[in-house]
Amino acid sequence: MAAPALSVVVPAYNEAAGIATTLRSLHATIAGLGLEHEILVVDNASDDGTAEVVDALSLAYVRVLRNPANLGKGASLRRGMLAAGGALRLHCDADCGPSVDALGRMVALSQRFDVVVGSRLAAGATVGRRQPVRRRIAGRSFGLLCRALLREPTRDLFCGFKLWRAPAAEAVYGATVLTGWTFDAETLAMARALGFSITETGIAWTDRAGSRLSMPRVIVPVTLELLEARRRVRRAVRARAAAAAQPAAEAAGSRV
Repeated sequence: MAAPALSVVVPAYNEAAGIATTLRSLHATIAGLGLEHEILVVDNASDDGTAEVVDALSLAYVRVLRNPANLGKGASLRRGMLAAGGALRLHCDADCGPSVDALGRMVALSQRFDVVVGSRLAAGATVGRRQPVRRRIAGRSFGLLCRALLREPTRDLFCGFKLWRAPAAEAVYGATVLTGWTFDAETLAMARALGFSITETGIAWTDRAGSRLSMPRVIVPVTLELLEARRRVRRAVRARAAAAAQPAAEAAGSRV
């Protein structure tokens, strides 16, 4: 069977209530674009029957990957991205339904960029229900911390709607290790370090209640994770520079 044009990777934890609606919305939009596709739902050891709900839908274009334990969102997405076969690979959170209308524009942008980041902050974005003020403050604070430590200029690091060209997805997800929610920052910084191009484009988005992110509780472990990620990114930058310099050095040596 030929590889699909697009793979959609949906990391899911306790999403039984809404996963069917998201999958059907994704399929309708992608079919409308005329793209052969697959959807990979990576079930992160849900205890609400998420995987069983997806299986019961009996959708030919959907397959479920089950984690043996809760490994973290980053680990789930990494597994899906590396298991996917599409020339394009979309990271779509289980509540990404409002954002799917931007997919056609993102596919067009992927002709010029290796990574297209759906953004709630870029021009053209529309935000429905907004996050509570405390969550907005926490999110922006974490974003500033990530950008400061990783020198990654992407404004909306954590939006769960990103389109990757396959070579970028395979190289980046094969080189990164964070398993929690900070994986977004690490993958984008690593993509840039490896020489892949990134752009942001505005999407439609609405908040969903349920996040329990607590800055005081996670600030120390997150900072330690990001410092380790920074070391990996810097090693990648040095390795890329050394590889670029090698042909020039060999050419100079051949002229001696």
